[in-house]
Amino acid sequence: MIDWDVITQSLPEFWGGLQVCLLLLAISVGTGFVLSVPLAMARVSARRWLAWPVWTYTYVFRGTPLLVQLFIVYYGFAQFEVVRESLLWPLLREAWFCAWLAFALNTTAYTTEIFAGALRATPAGEVEAARAYGLAGWRLYRRILLPGALRRALPQYSNEVVGMMHATAIASTVTLVDITRVARDVYANHLLPVEAFGSAAVIYFVLTFAMVGVFKLLERRYLRHLRHQRTR
Repeated sequence: MIDWDVITQSLPEFWGGLQVCLLLLAISVGTGFVLSVPLAMARVSARRWLAWPVWTYTYVFRGTPLLVQLFIVYYGFAQFEVVRESLLWPLLREAWFCAWLAFALNTTAYTTEIFAGALRATPAGEVEAARAYGLAGWRLYRRILLPGALRRALPQYSNEVVGMMHATAIASTVTLVDITRVARDVYANHLLPVEAFGSAAVIYFVLTFAMVGVFKLLERRYLRHLRHQRTR
């Protein structure tokens, strides 16, 4: 039988873990979005000195596990004396900063490739029409390329955001008390795995369901023109 008393008593701790999860997700995804837009523009640039560094960055971060990246930032940097004596050390010794840095760099890499792919998928007719009206350079990106690319990227970007939400579960490995850490503590205190990890699973499921629903609404609004094209 499920011990509902244990679940009820643990709700305040799970609420605190949920707040940590959502805050880490928000600042990481927000940072990744802001950084990935200019990086995606550089990624699709014909200038190799712009495109290649971005390709290298995304290749490295997409080719290694996020957990390894988190451990390198949190544990690895501390072994270098030059880091411990630098101005960044007060930040790099904090679990919150290291978690944000690792998560932000990781999601930036994936989001950059998503936006770059959406930019490449811009119909040639749209670009030609915009240039016929005299749009070029940053004006072309601001009025035509970026708005269209961001709309087309919504389905893939929603998967990235949900995936990052699930990935916040590893933040507990660097001492952050998130949902997973609370579940581990509940299990350690009561030795009831179903109550502990089942509660965490329900919270993650509700979060996933809510996020998917929000992105579906956004897709329905901003990709409406594509849906009409398919029905013709």
